[in-house]
Amino acid sequence: MTKPTRISLIHATPLAIAPIAKSFKRLWPQASVFNILEDSLTADLKAANGNIAALITRFSALTRYAVDSGADGVLFTCSAFGPAIDAARAGVCVPVLKPNEAMISQALELGSKIALIATFAPSIAPVTAEFEDLARQASKTIDLRSICVPEAWAALQQGDARTHDHLIAQASAEAVDCDVICFAQFSMTSASPATQTASGRPVLTTPDSAVAKLKTLLAPHSY
Repeated sequence: MTKPTRISLIHATPLAIAPIAKSFKRLWPQASVFNILEDSLTADLKAANGNIAALITRFSALTRYAVDSGADGVLFTCSAFGPAIDAARAGVCVPVLKPNEAMISQALELGSKIALIATFAPSIAPVTAEFEDLARQASKTIDLRSICVPEAWAALQQGDARTHDHLIAQASAEAVDCDVICFAQFSMTSASPATQTASGRPVLTTPDSAVAKLKTLLAPHSY
C-alpha cells in the first residue's frame, strides 16, 4: 500500500490552521497533514522592529524539524516571513513553499493590475517584494495596489469572523478596477465569497493556491 504524502504545515498563528485544513480536505484529502505551531514568531518580529533576519535561525530549525519528522513537503502559512523562509529552504531536499508564491503565480496569469489585501500590516512588505520578484522573473510589469484592514485582524482575534469578513469585503471597493484580488494571509480565507460578491473581481486565496501547487509537485498523477 502506498504511503500517503506527508505535509508539514508551519504556523505563526493558530488562526491559519483552520483555513489550510479546509483547503486540504477539499482539494487533496489523501495527503497526510501535520501542524507545527510557533506562535511567538509574530510578537518577536514586532519586538525586532520588523527585522526578519533576526528570525532566520529559528526558521531553519523549524524547517529541519519538519524534514527530520518525515515531511515530503513543507508549507509555511504566515506571510510576514518570506526572506527567512527563503534562507531556511536552501539546501533542503523536499519542496518548501512560502505561503504566497503559488497564489502570486496564479495572479500574474490573470492580469497586471492586482490588489493585495492584508489585515496584518507587516505582511505587506514581504509579499509585495515577492510579487515584484516573480513579476520580474516573468518579464511582466504589474500595478500592485496594497490595502490594509487592521480592524479585520482585531475582529478575528476576538472571534468575530462575521465582522472580519465584512470589513475585508468593504475594503475591496478600492479594488473594483483591478484584474484580480489577492489575500495576503491564510487567516483571511473566510472573507473570499463576500469579497468576490462585493468587488465583482476574481479573488485568490493563499491556502487553495498553495495546496494545488503542492499537489502538482508531489502527486502529479492524481489529477
